[in-house]
Amino acid sequence: QVQLVESGGGLVQDGGSLRLSCTASGRDFVRDVMGWYRQAPGKQRELVATMTRSGAASYADSVMDRFTISRDIAENRVYLLMSRLKPEDTAVYYCNAHVKIVTIERVTEQDYWGQGTQVTVSS
Repeated sequence: QVQLVESGGGLVQDGGSLRLSCTASGRDFVRDVMGWYRQAPGKQRELVATMTRSGAASYADSVMDRFTISRDIAENRVYLLMSRLKPEDTAVYYCNAHVKIVTIERVTEQDYWGQGTQVTVSS
């Protein structure tokens, strides 16, 4: 059974920092894109940051230069270091693994999600 388990969320003041961790089990995601999404109350889930198997990172404009994504391939983990947090960063943060399998016959894509961890930034 594939599982993604997040940890590290909590309550922090405006301008503070938090580090989220996600540990994957049941499948090796070394070849896949892993990342973080978030969902604020009343809003759609949005992409925060992703990292490819080669280490290429991409970020949402709203978190650029404040958040840093990293991966520990050997431990099947992905991290999100969040600095200079703002109240608008308050959301449930979800770990994601995007699996893409290409064969001659077809391309298959599947997303795996964690249960989410709450991040609350107080003003």
